[in-house]
Amino acid sequence: MPDRLTIDTIDAELAPGAHNAVSVCLQLRPEERVTIITDEATRDIAAALRAEVEAIASEHSVFILENYASRPLTAMPQIILDDLAQSQVSIFAAQSQPGELPSRMQMSDVVNKHHIRHGHMVNINRQIMLEGMRADFRQVDALSRRLVERARHAERITCRTSHGTDFVGEFSPKLKWLKTSGIITPEKWGNLPGGEIFTAPANTNGTFVVDGVVGDYLCSKYGDLRDTPLTIHVADNRIVELRCENKELLDDFRAYTSTDENSNRVGEFAIGTNTALTRVIGNILQDEKIPGVHIAFGHPYAEHTGADWTSKTHIDCVGRDFDIWFDDEQVMGAGKFLV
Repeated sequence: MPDRLTIDTIDAELAPGAHNAVSVCLQLRPEERVTIITDEATRDIAAALRAEVEAIASEHSVFILENYASRPLTAMPQIILDDLAQSQVSIFAAQSQPGELPSRMQMSDVVNKHHIRHGHMVNINRQIMLEGMRADFRQVDALSRRLVERARHAERITCRTSHGTDFVGEFSPKLKWLKTSGIITPEKWGNLPGGEIFTAPANTNGTFVVDGVVGDYLCSKYGDLRDTPLTIHVADNRIVELRCENKELLDDFRAYTSTDENSNRVGEFAIGTNTALTRVIGNILQDEKIPGVHIAFGHPYAEHTGADWTSKTHIDCVGRDFDIWFDDEQVMGAGKFLV
C-alpha cells in the first residue's frame, strides 16, 4: 500500500516552487492520477508537492523508497512501477545514491512506455525549491523554443571559455534536438527545475573544463569545482585524457566513465536556458540549467534522440561563462544569451 506522509507543518516557503511544479510544469488536472516517489531525506518537499496535488483534488499515491527496499536501490520496487503505470502524471523527488541510476532508468522506461508527464527532481533540496523552482517557466520555455529551432539548423556548435574550454560538437539531422524547459509533455519527461535543450551529438572534439559540477552521486561528494576543475580532452566523441588536481575526484570520474564500453562516450550536448539562475550552487539538478553548455558521458537518451547506442551510466559535466557559436553565429557571450 502507498504511504502516508506525516508532516506536522508544511514549510510555506516551499509552496511557490511546489505550485510551479504541479500546476505550471506538469499542468495537473483534477481528473488525472499522480504517483509521487520520494525518500526520507526529501519528505518535506514531497509533502509540499502533495499539498498542491490535494488542492487540485487529483487522486494520488505516495511512496517513500526506504519503506520498500534498502538503499542504495538495486532495482525500483515493483509495487512502485505498477502504481506508476496507472498514472498520467508522476514526480520523483528523492536523493541519489551510488549505483542507483539503473533503478531510475527502470522508472523512466515505464514513464516512456505510458507517456506519463513526469517531473524528475533527483537531489532536489530546499535551496533549489526557493531558487530554480521559482523561475517563470513560461519565459524559459519561450527562450528554449527560439534556441532549439536555431540549434536544429546548426551543423556545428563551438563553445569556449576563458577557463580553457575549446570544444566543438557536430550534429546530424538524424539525431533529434529536444527541449526540456520545465513545461512537461507526454512526449518527453523532464527534470525540474527545467531549462535546457539537448541532443546526442554526431561527434565532438576538444577540451572541456568542468569548473561547475559533475553529475550523479559524485555531485554531492565534490560540489562546486571552481577551485579544482576537471579537464577533459575528447577526440572523436571519446575521453582520451583526464586531468584534475583532486586525485580522488579524478579516480572516481575515471572509474565512473569506465563502467561499460560507452560510459566514456559523449551522449549529450546541452545548453542551459533557465535565465533565473545566475550562479553555481553545487547541485547538478539546478546547475545544469544555468545558461551555458554542459555535456554528459554515457547514455544518449536514445529513445528520444534517435541515437543507435546506449550505456548503463550517464554523468553530466557543467562549466562556467561560455561563449557559444551556432556555425558562425554567436548566440552567447560570457554566459549571456545574445538571441
